[in-house]
Amino acid sequence: MLLNERKLKVLKAIVKEYIETAEAVGSRTLSRKYNFGVSPATLRNEMADLEDMGYLIQPHTSSGRVPTDKGYRLYVDSLMSDIELEENDKLAIENCIEEVRTKMEDIESVIHETSRMLSKLTNYTTVAVTMNAPETYRIKHIQLVNLNESKLLLILVTDKGVIKSEELVTKVNLEQAKLNLISDNLTRKLGGMTVNDIDDSLISYIKYEVGEYAGFVDELLHLINNEVAEEHYVTTSGATNIFNYPEFSDVIKAKSFLNMMERKDIVEDMINMQGIQKDNLNIVIGTGDEDIGNDFSIVTATYNVGDDLKGKISFIGPTRMDYARLYSIINYMSLLLNKK
Repeated sequence: MLLNERKLKVLKAIVKEYIETAEAVGSRTLSRKYNFGVSPATLRNEMADLEDMGYLIQPHTSSGRVPTDKGYRLYVDSLMSDIELEENDKLAIENCIEEVRTKMEDIESVIHETSRMLSKLTNYTTVAVTMNAPETYRIKHIQLVNLNESKLLLILVTDKGVIKSEELVTKVNLEQAKLNLISDNLTRKLGGMTVNDIDDSLISYIKYEVGEYAGFVDELLHLINNEVAEEHYVTTSGATNIFNYPEFSDVIKAKSFLNMMERKDIVEDMINMQGIQKDNLNIVIGTGDEDIGNDFSIVTATYNVGDDLKGKISFIGPTRMDYARLYSIINYMSLLLNKK
């Protein structure tokens, strides 16, 4: 069975109608509100075909149809029209970003505060993640601490205030005074440097300087490259917005969603899921994961602000999210954030 032009128009109309009303859509509604030029009986046949193809489903309590995840995916990927953002939405976003810019000194705080305000504007849950590029971190201080006869603690402090530590197993039992000398030596050699500044010749020279304790240098570089590079900041806003949608009127389902949003590891896994790519957006419709639920969608914008800040702002809501409006809001927000 082929998806002809009329079937695509019927599917698009049903998705739009269901997004607006949260009520199953019948042929009479389509015939009355949309100019298809055919009878309700013909529309019912088209809807039945779309149901057979997996794009629609008929709830038991209604004669109308609602989109499936497959239907939403086709809509977002191929049928969704670009919409011009309403002036009041544009003004709200502009005022939001301008207001937080005057209050916040760093762009990272601006992004997270903007995410909170966008949650209020859209009525969805938002998650903001920012990450400074690892090459922008400069080493400020290095310290080795004796924990016991076979274990040391390596502490790294950067100019951005990031403190990382890692325990090291060693065969050499060193007194703290000796460790302080090695720490000072490493700090002098590497202080003020970024990851990109530390080349092979410098590494060889430092290893020669510290002699039998050269293993500390390898562990230090591992700490810089792997742990500092992963340093990021996550905030979640508007988690209780989900109560505004009838899909989550069930207390158990709503509570499960709120519990999930409290788990930082689960939230990050969700916003990193691969979905439909549309410009700089990643749109996940239904997680496909029974453990975290499959009744919501995640729309994520990835952005670069300036030369060193990277991050994401994600919107989480029911699968009948207003994708077209979100698409326009996120694009406009990204445009403003990237303005100097």
